[in-house]
Amino acid sequence: MTPVDHRLYGLVDDDNLAGMDLPALARLSALNGVTLIQYRAKSATTAAMIGTARAIHAALEGTGVPLLINDRIDVALAAGAEGVHVGEDDMHPDDARRLLGPKAIVGLTVASEADADKAAAAPVDYATIGGVFATTSKHNKRPPVGIEGFRALAARIRTSRPGLVVGAIAGIDETNAGPVVAAGAEGVAVISSLYKQPDVAAATRRLRAVVDEALAGRQA
Repeated sequence: MTPVDHRLYGLVDDDNLAGMDLPALARLSALNGVTLIQYRAKSATTAAMIGTARAIHAALEGTGVPLLINDRIDVALAAGAEGVHVGEDDMHPDDARRLLGPKAIVGLTVASEADADKAAAAPVDYATIGGVFATTSKHNKRPPVGIEGFRALAARIRTSRPGLVVGAIAGIDETNAGPVVAAGAEGVAVISSLYKQPDVAAATRRLRAVVDEALAGRQA
């Protein structure tokens, strides 16, 4: 497995951040505490996705923050990204690993017990459980799992695969990130609580501090 720092996972999303400078947002957040960036664009053309992914990847140069592409293995390869994130309707992680190789980062969305079992058995580097709370950033087919649902799914994964990095996504902000980390998350994945704030740098620093404090408290 490739080591993954999931503490603060920023998702720059064409469909939710339309018209914004995604490379600039990615770099700004990386310089202020984001540890992983994902580029997501469900409605963009392949050519547009590759162009934007390359620009984001160039913007992240020197920050040490990896870029992952949501779903699109072809875009990740073309842009030189560090990996991909896949969900239940995307390419199977076995195929993503075979195409990208052993050093790439491959992440998986988990929303059910079946997904948790898949994550435990798959060649992935991390699993992101969600949605934990309701969100307007993405239409989820299932209702939110909540903190207790998150706790149960994380425990199920770790029973079968100790050591796999497990994070949380959907509806997470400064007010609830601490309880989610206390429930077992090693980090949170977010869009609105960073990139729709008037001061992205300050919002990033505040949320990273909340996550770090909660992680330290869990280890105490």
